[in-house]
Amino acid sequence: MNFDGASGCIAAARDATSAFLDDQALPAHPTFHDDVLLVVSELVTNAVRHAPGPLIFRLTLLRDRIEIIVRDTDHRTPAARTPGLDGGRGWSIIHTLACDVRVFPHHDGKTVRAEMAW
Repeated sequence: MNFDGASGCIAAARDATSAFLDDQALPAHPTFHDDVLLVVSELVTNAVRHAPGPLIFRLTLLRDRIEIIVRDTDHRTPAARTPGLDGGRGWSIIHTLACDVRVFPHHDGKTVRAEMAW
């Protein structure tokens, strides 16, 4: 899915994720659905907050996990920071819930890929 990068795309990504998970009816652990929604929210929120312009969001079912992809226009690699009133918790939440997180730089930004086992 392509999004314009405005704040409304965070809710749209969550809605699309929820529909995708409901449609797949995965035999997942009890908190899987909520955990995936949280990781999607954090990844898309980071892209909206830190990258100007459009972003690409994609979900893919793999053999025993789900792949979450967010591609944005910011060249900076995400990094953990001290939590405060202005945020700083998202990157550590993503790393806690996902079994694999990788960042791939591109000439026009980066792709963040998180995989979550079900």
